[in-house]
Amino acid sequence: MTHYDLVIIGSGSGNSLVTPAFDGKKVAIVEDGIFGGTCLNVGCIPTKMFVYAAEVATTVRDSDRYGVDSTLDDVRWRDIRDRIFGRIDPISDAGKDYRVNGPNTTAYLGRGTFTGPREVSVDLPGGAETITGTQVVIATGSHAVAPDVILRSGVPFHTSDTIMRIDRLPRRMAIVGAGFIASEFAHVFSSLGVEVTIVARGDRMLRHLDDEIATAFTELAVKQWDVRLGRHVVQASGDATQVRLGLDDGTEVEADLLLVATGREPSTLGLGLEAAGVATTDDGRVRVDAYGRTTAEGVWALGDVSSDFQLKHVANHEARRVAYNLTHPDDLRPFDHRFVPSGVFSHPQIATVGLTEQQARDQGFAVTTKTQMYGDTAYGWAMEDTTSFVKLVADQRSGLLLGAHIMGPDATTVIQPAIQALTFGLRAADMARGQYWIHPAMAEVLENALLGLDLPQHPV
Repeated sequence: MTHYDLVIIGSGSGNSLVTPAFDGKKVAIVEDGIFGGTCLNVGCIPTKMFVYAAEVATTVRDSDRYGVDSTLDDVRWRDIRDRIFGRIDPISDAGKDYRVNGPNTTAYLGRGTFTGPREVSVDLPGGAETITGTQVVIATGSHAVAPDVILRSGVPFHTSDTIMRIDRLPRRMAIVGAGFIASEFAHVFSSLGVEVTIVARGDRMLRHLDDEIATAFTELAVKQWDVRLGRHVVQASGDATQVRLGLDDGTEVEADLLLVATGREPSTLGLGLEAAGVATTDDGRVRVDAYGRTTAEGVWALGDVSSDFQLKHVANHEARRVAYNLTHPDDLRPFDHRFVPSGVFSHPQIATVGLTEQQARDQGFAVTTKTQMYGDTAYGWAMEDTTSFVKLVADQRSGLLLGAHIMGPDATTVIQPAIQALTFGLRAADMARGQYWIHPAMAEVLENALLGLDLPQHPV
């Protein structure tokens, strides 16, 4: 039994915990899958690379509105796929090689299971090996899940973990789900020429977002894709060449390929958390305090396995705080989850941070809102945009911004000044008139939204 100063289970954001503070100490990393975690291999990085290709295809198709005639001659799926994973896979392999052969770390390439307090048994090709740690960090991430009706049917399906590596584009794709993942892959595959049908249980897509954003996005979605709102799958059948979904209203969806995008769950199954004394929440996440500590002494957790937010930038933030806390026990720093932004890289793009209008009203703020159309700014004219907008939520008493919600091109970039204002307590009026805004640039839509709020304004 080998003892380590630090044992890390998972090689996503947990991989960044090996800071210079651990130079000269013994560190073990346990990983039974692909090095680099969800974001690098099956999440945000490859998906956004596919989204960029989809945006290029969409721009070509829509160019005539600007007086530019063009045709999309072909989509070389395998070239798109291989360009993306030809960059990503070597990064993952290099990360593994560095932990296997680099200084200061020992990599255990197998599944780790707690067998006692800070004691982990790892299944290796030559047999199980048990290691212990002065401190242990659980960073096993999350995994895609599917509805029971799909699982029981035995019908072949893909999730976000597998869909990006298919060998050829199907003619028709059915997507079960209406959240971030469903919206992004609907955009990718439809832009590349696939007929997309979405089965959504709710009356809107992205229904967890601000009502105005969710409603507007859904109105555009039904024009792009065959969206079956308020429906759920009651039966499924088919094989590798054709899938048939029976819906609760008696209708059917036929497709050549099925993508299930109904969410992800924390990867805790088989970890032996009870043996470690690690408690979980009602929804299956590892329970942590504000500093990342679990209920077991010396055991920490971060990222999707424990966080309310399944977002890479949150996992990275938590990893930075845990890395500090591991080596500064008398000066612990808490997670800062006050203003966590998120983006949906669909068509149109969406970005959001802070409170929705309804959340702000429910919390008793003196709410004022402003919805500003892209098309009412000079750059919006250039884009001939008629559907994109910024919605801001602010408090009339304090003058502070409470939330920002954007739907339109480059929304995830346009929103960044609002994230900064929320984080550092900048009043909306000061933000609007206390700085220059480049004219004519897309960011002016945010400036104009700020000026449109019913708040005392900064002097000219």
